[in-house]
Amino acid sequence: MTEVIEKTIFELSSPGRTGVTFPDPDVPRAELPESLLRADLPLPELAEVDVVRHYMRLSKFNYSVDGGFYPLGSCTMKYNPKINEDMARLPGFAFTHPLQPVETVQGNLALMYTLQEWLKEISGFAAVTLQPAAGAHGELTGVLIMRAWHKSRGDVKRVKMLIPDSAHGTNPASSGMTGLNIVQIPSDGRGNVDLAALKAACDDTVVGLMLTNPNTLGLFDEHVEEVIKIVHDCGGLVYGDGANLNALLGIVRPGDLGIDVMHFNLHKTFSTPHGGGGPGSGPVGVAAHLAEFLPSPIVGILEEADDEQPPLFGFIEPKRTIGRVKAFHGHFGMLVRTFTYIAMHGPEGLRQVAEYAVLNANYLLARLRGTYRVPYDRICMHEFVAEGRVEGADVHALDIAKRLMDYDFHPPTNYFPLIIHEALMIEPTETENKDTLDAFAEALIKIAEEAKTTPDLLHAAPHKTPFGRVDEVKAARELVLCCWLPENYNK
Repeated sequence: MTEVIEKTIFELSSPGRTGVTFPDPDVPRAELPESLLRADLPLPELAEVDVVRHYMRLSKFNYSVDGGFYPLGSCTMKYNPKINEDMARLPGFAFTHPLQPVETVQGNLALMYTLQEWLKEISGFAAVTLQPAAGAHGELTGVLIMRAWHKSRGDVKRVKMLIPDSAHGTNPASSGMTGLNIVQIPSDGRGNVDLAALKAACDDTVVGLMLTNPNTLGLFDEHVEEVIKIVHDCGGLVYGDGANLNALLGIVRPGDLGIDVMHFNLHKTFSTPHGGGGPGSGPVGVAAHLAEFLPSPIVGILEEADDEQPPLFGFIEPKRTIGRVKAFHGHFGMLVRTFTYIAMHGPEGLRQVAEYAVLNANYLLARLRGTYRVPYDRICMHEFVAEGRVEGADVHALDIAKRLMDYDFHPPTNYFPLIIHEALMIEPTETENKDTLDAFAEALIKIAEEAKTTPDLLHAAPHKTPFGRVDEVKAARELVLCCWLPENYNK
């Protein structure tokens, strides 16, 4: 196992080194007030090249989708086209302020309005808000809209949210944050929502159902229309978790199925940056009967175009809005990237995204079938879940995942969904070619052989990475926030 302790900026510091030389000021110099100075905060002294090389070395410790295959199931870690970044950095987008008069940001508002219209067309919904800051934030927004709709009708006894055991893990959290009681609905033998259990749970206290479709098993529910009808028949609403929309683009519109409200994960489906602490974006689409409850404001047309003037875009407030859920108007840079991605692909290209994502997942499933058990072994959508176990070998999903790092692949999602024992959740996305998929499959097949012959090789993996296997539980429970201090190196 290779252990690398990277020197910090502070240790590299040398008295007298300078990275930046400022010009002489053209105003009189003045001493800083002592109240602004901290004697106990020594700043490192380095040349520019020292700083650049330090951070370049650190960057090589990271794994990124620009550097290799990133098959995280449920996360859709696909390649982010660089033209998206170029467009988001155009001065007219990057340097505007949300408090500017609407007359000065008509291009920005036109982009937002057009994106709302495109997302409506893609999803089959009547109205869209771009305000939520992330997918889970979109979920919370959707649940608040569902509650507001029931309350507006005087139906205040509804306190239950039904959530299948194959749903995304944020669904119960989003509902629980609004004070609702969570009722779990089991899956049937084919990975669908169990209809008998759903019917038994449906009564006049149900706010709705939060349905992930395709679900976290990577399966399209074979009875989705019946599931939606059962919930509607008891007076509930159906929330669609749009995290897996990447499998449906141009093929199925959730709104056409009867789903009432859904969030879009722009980082998953439309290739905006994913991870690193954000920013994310989770727009929400709703059916016509929920449109007046959307967060305020949304972008609309204040004055229609005529022969002499283009339309005037501005902000409008839905009649029964739940209020603002995000400062200003959402993460605008993410909206620019999404707009660019959709514009570059067009309708046919977006459909190909879904087709290739599903093809790649089923190809990998076929390659690995027989080596790893797949509990729900039927045609999958964009991802599938296998058991990270090898018959006759004492290894676990974590061992397999860590060993994959020695083959220069990022591990798939581990131990989720919880209904699969030793789960390995694999999503190749549409952006990977057959050569990459074959190399990944061969690595997993080779690891299965190693598990039988040399299991300790897996138990101690990874071996090639800068840091070996860490105690993740200890790392989470015993945080070391000042890791640059020498006395904390071995903690």
